[in-house]
Amino acid sequence: MKFDSPVATLKIMKQVVAASPFNGLTKSDVTVCKDGFAEITMPFDKRFQQHHGFLHGGLVGFLADTAMSWAAASVAGDVLTAEYRVHLLAPGTGERFVGRGHVIKAGRRQIVTRADVLAIVDRQEKLIATATGTVMPVNIK
Repeated sequence: MKFDSPVATLKIMKQVVAASPFNGLTKSDVTVCKDGFAEITMPFDKRFQQHHGFLHGGLVGFLADTAMSWAAASVAGDVLTAEYRVHLLAPGTGERFVGRGHVIKAGRRQIVTRADVLAIVDRQEKLIATATGTVMPVNIK
């Protein structure tokens, strides 16, 4: 879903989530999207475990990428990820997972971002990954 707003709002991002089949599969949801910050949550699902029972690294990357992209969208409108790098710090075990993305610097052609991915167990947060990425506005001419 492409949107024409100059910046993404929580309302717009909830529409994007609803229109995305992958987000539906993961049951992920956006809880914050404003001022260069975004947060995405995802419940634990056994279908996304790797062979040791931890959340698969691909889903950790999804949470980081999505949080960074939506943080960028909150300052630049519609965006696409150009690249990202994830550092897996601990096994992904928890009741749910949270990705928190921040804009480090927003330019006209690229937006540099970072994210943390956390596992939630008994309301306690545990950092399981950190990431950096470059996001680009779609409307570059």
